[in-house]
Amino acid sequence: MRTLTVTGHGSVSAVPDTAVVRVSAVHRAPALTDALAGVSSTGDAIVAVARGLVAASDVGSEDLSVWPAQDDEGRPDGFEARHGYRVACDSLDVAGTLVAELAQQVGDRLQVEGVALELSDRATAEVAAREAAYDDARARAEHLAGLAGVALGDVQSVVEGGGGGVLSSSDAGGGAYASKLSMSFEPGHTSVRQALTVTWSVL
Repeated sequence: MRTLTVTGHGSVSAVPDTAVVRVSAVHRAPALTDALAGVSSTGDAIVAVARGLVAASDVGSEDLSVWPAQDDEGRPDGFEARHGYRVACDSLDVAGTLVAELAQQVGDRLQVEGVALELSDRATAEVAAREAAYDDARARAEHLAGLAGVALGDVQSVVEGGGGGVLSSSDAGGGAYASKLSMSFEPGHTSVRQALTVTWSVL
């Protein structure tokens, strides 16, 4: 049986409406125990602020590390500890408020590792992208079949692959030194992509 195999691509644009904020508590001290104690107290402050804005289950530890610190001339200079946290926010406004409040209440012992903007309903966008990918595969196959002087028969197989999202805009805005810090995030757009490889019989 003769067959024709084509890969189709589909893409849809969606606006991110949730965010994952990754922050770390950091502390340097002469002794290892003091570095750990300092990062522990800073971590408690981070968790307290985060749980005031999101559910407790949306706040989690990611990693804890301690290493020997050095001064500017490379000499031993105590220990530095770091404890990373992941906070899932159900809106971009909550994420902005979280970063601002952490900066004010935790201060210089806070590191903001990054803010990832995400879709709360990615499945709907993936379905639309998958349908677009099949339509693209069908159009390509019909074109190739026409060039070859044959007709498409039944679908023999469909293999799904690819997909993903790329943020085209996720810049932070706002933020000025004042009595109350404010922070906002611009959602931009996420492009959700799907690819399907479809095989038809040819007549």
